[in-house]
Amino acid sequence: MAASGLGRTVTGLAAAVGLVAALLGCSRDGEPQVSPFTGRTVTDPSPVLAVKVDNVPVARPPTGLSVADLVYVEPVEGGASRLLAVFSAQRPQVVGPVRSARESDIELLASFGRPALGYSGSAPELADRLRDSSLVLLTPERTDDAFFRSDDRAAPHNLYGRPERLLAAARDASKPRDIGLRFGPAPAGGQPTTSHDVAYSATRMSFDWQSGSGRWLVSFDGQPLTLAEGGQAVATTVVVQRVAVRQSAISDVLGLPSPVAQTIGSGDAVVLRDGMSYQARWSRNAADAGTSFTLPSGDPALLATGPVWIVLAPA
Repeated sequence: MAASGLGRTVTGLAAAVGLVAALLGCSRDGEPQVSPFTGRTVTDPSPVLAVKVDNVPVARPPTGLSVADLVYVEPVEGGASRLLAVFSAQRPQVVGPVRSARESDIELLASFGRPALGYSGSAPELADRLRDSSLVLLTPERTDDAFFRSDDRAAPHNLYGRPERLLAAARDASKPRDIGLRFGPAPAGGQPTTSHDVAYSATRMSFDWQSGSGRWLVSFDGQPLTLAEGGQAVATTVVVQRVAVRQSAISDVLGLPSPVAQTIGSGDAVVLRDGMSYQARWSRNAADAGTSFTLPSGDPALLATGPVWIVLAPA
């Protein structure tokens, strides 16, 4: 091969490797990288911190969600919902109200590697499984200086965490890695959509497109989900992931069985972005694997860059 042809080949391979590295959230030392959670460029991502956030009506408004990379909505006892906020690119000063972990969290967070999990505790039957998981566990009992109680609300809806102190106690937590999300231009074939509703048996969430800001506005139970730091919760992409939900042998204090959202497997999904909705399929074949979202064509269901909300909805 001529030297000039070899040079072009090497240059092309280097560009391809750089693109793949960016898409997977990798970077060379000292260079910006693309977040695998939002598709945005970040310069110094923190280790991954996930926090369980209360979402019953008396716990609203929540604090700290405005800078979350990802927010998962999970089903919990009695048909209610709970939020799992994931932070790396930015950290709020305060996040909460912080509530307890669930069995669903262990499987869901395994694809993040070894993330830190801030939570208020768990059912005794779940404690051993949490300790045996890959998670860095952060509770008031383990890191009491990272949590505090607010006088503005009644317990148990008044526990808050300080992310800086939480991460200081989680020195072996892992940095962001590929969890299967792919970002890029809006694909063809979507349906114009201005509003999309998802319901659990005791709560309903709505995502309304605001063309001026290019965001989906988040509402629960017919009311905007306002944030304590100001404004309404928003997402550039919303993914409704239909999952099998089984009843755990664990129950809450009222005797209600705890639902377990199974995030290993496959199923239907809807991707909302840019005022459009796309029918998709999700697939995840192992606990340490990412979740892929694909269109009927087989192409990746590309997400819009920015914060992503993923609703784990019963199939």
